[in-house]
Amino acid sequence: MKISTILTLVITGIAVAFLSQCAPYPAGGGTSQYLAGYGQRAKQVQPDNAGNNPELVKGYWDGDGVQGPPKIVIHRAEQKAYFYRGPKLVGMTPISTGTEGRHTPAGSFKVTEKDVDHRSSLYGVIKNVATGQVVNDDADTRKHRAGPGEVFVRAPMFNFLRFNGAIGMHTGYIPGYAASHGCVRLPDHMARKFYENAQIGTPVIVK
Repeated sequence: MKISTILTLVITGIAVAFLSQCAPYPAGGGTSQYLAGYGQRAKQVQPDNAGNNPELVKGYWDGDGVQGPPKIVIHRAEQKAYFYRGPKLVGMTPISTGTEGRHTPAGSFKVTEKDVDHRSSLYGVIKNVATGQVVNDDADTRKHRAGPGEVFVRAPMFNFLRFNGAIGMHTGYIPGYAASHGCVRLPDHMARKFYENAQIGTPVIVK
């Protein structure tokens, strides 16, 4: 076998492996990875199999059994969120906040809704029903409509904590920088901890 043929096979294998890890849907030509990192709900996505760099999704939780009112502080410049019980810091997680033009506003808010299996009312993908192929991987219900033989699949936002209108915290892709449509994404293992320990009315401070 020629060396060029071997190299082609190796490169192809690497590409297939990479794509299978990075997104559950085939790319539709866009650059959005809004749905990247989401697998089946039952798999309980872990920090190293969701298309994320394991070094970017490290966080910690040390709040089990700690008493005190909960509070969440989001630092956009740091791309990190902190969970407090009273004055004690009990958890930290990397995050991904909104991009320019879709930024996550600063301010003092409160958790107004908890939904463990939330689906976006605005964003998702448009798929061909017959083939399952994604024809628009950054679809917005205000701009895009599914055509004949297509379906709009709303973006999953597991462990959703709404705190500012349509904006909330939820499981999502963590690329290491601000990349969302305005919400605050967390790696799944930390999103579950924040969800389980926050309550309706929990203060959320965005800096």
